[in-house]
Amino acid sequence: MAKILFLTTAHKFDDDRIFFHQAKTLQQNGFQVKICSLNSAFSGTIDGVEIDSSSILQQSAKQKIAAFQNVINAFQPDAIIASEPLAVMAAKAYRSKSKIPLMYDITEWYPSYRMLQQYKGFTKFFHAVKFFLIQGYAGFLSSHFIFGEDNKKFPLAQLFPWKKSLDLGYYPDEKYVADHVKELTPNAIRLCYTGRISEEDGIGNFFKAIAALQKKRPSLKVSVLIIGRPKRKSDEQYFSALLEEYNFSDIEIREQVPFVEFTNALASADLCFDLRENNREYSRSFPIKIFYYAGAGKPVIYTALKAIQNKMDISAFGHLVHPEDSEKIADIVLNYIDDPALYMQHAKRGRSLFLMQCNWRKISDSFVKFVKKALQ
Repeated sequence: MAKILFLTTAHKFDDDRIFFHQAKTLQQNGFQVKICSLNSAFSGTIDGVEIDSSSILQQSAKQKIAAFQNVINAFQPDAIIASEPLAVMAAKAYRSKSKIPLMYDITEWYPSYRMLQQYKGFTKFFHAVKFFLIQGYAGFLSSHFIFGEDNKKFPLAQLFPWKKSLDLGYYPDEKYVADHVKELTPNAIRLCYTGRISEEDGIGNFFKAIAALQKKRPSLKVSVLIIGRPKRKSDEQYFSALLEEYNFSDIEIREQVPFVEFTNALASADLCFDLRENNREYSRSFPIKIFYYAGAGKPVIYTALKAIQNKMDISAFGHLVHPEDSEKIADIVLNYIDDPALYMQHAKRGRSLFLMQCNWRKISDSFVKFVKKALQ
């Protein structure tokens, strides 16, 4: 039985892609699987997958590499799947000795916009170059690449075109996406926002659209569902100011829910929104929540990101908009309210598209075959 070890710094051990999809799939296909995360503490076995993780993100890079290496040396894996450059570098010595496959799963921009936010002026440019070189070094050390989406292949696919790679999207497994197609209640609408609460992620645009909707049709009963939380102090202050400014009468704010409960938490919603800024990074990143919304039967209103437009046509189950065009967004919502048959058509089409095309069952075999071939 081949042993596969997942290493990650940025993601928790129960990350949806790593644990619920990749690790579980490999375990069900006869592999012995372990996950080591530095972002959450747990030791034990869940659904046949071993976990040996610590919460040590605040420690130095040297200490984090040492923690990874302790797990690597104890587990003696036949292959490693690493999610960040530091995880790749931690596996360098073991790979040099054992010649095992070291697969780099690239799902995030490196450096990301958020990584560089704390720096200003020339310092930001310096760190951008430094992080870019680190990414290139991680690519050099890796034997294989797994790309979450086309846009994130740069620069590694161009620098190392001879290395084997796999395109593995973010499609969710059917068992984690409950069917919550529902009819609209006359003269009422429940609007939903999920995820990180921040200005760049679009909470302000969401509130502006709600206000425009209420102004256009004062008699409409509008309720708001928010699932998520701010992560930075500045985000908390921004969100508090919004709540005070708009003072919506019917708003429910929930903490983030466990992954397996996510679509059930959306059950009462009618429409789901993502009105994030259309900046350079976001525009080239595909928001994976769209598959969960569609699969749950929730029509979507999204920022018109290039990554979405290049990958799929969402007109069958939603709309792409300019995130700050609150008047147009309000008109789209009113059109659904005035045409419940269109709303139901979009809700059912989203669910159908998910079941027929955009689910993990369609791509999981390619992942298992890729790992098996790398081991040969």
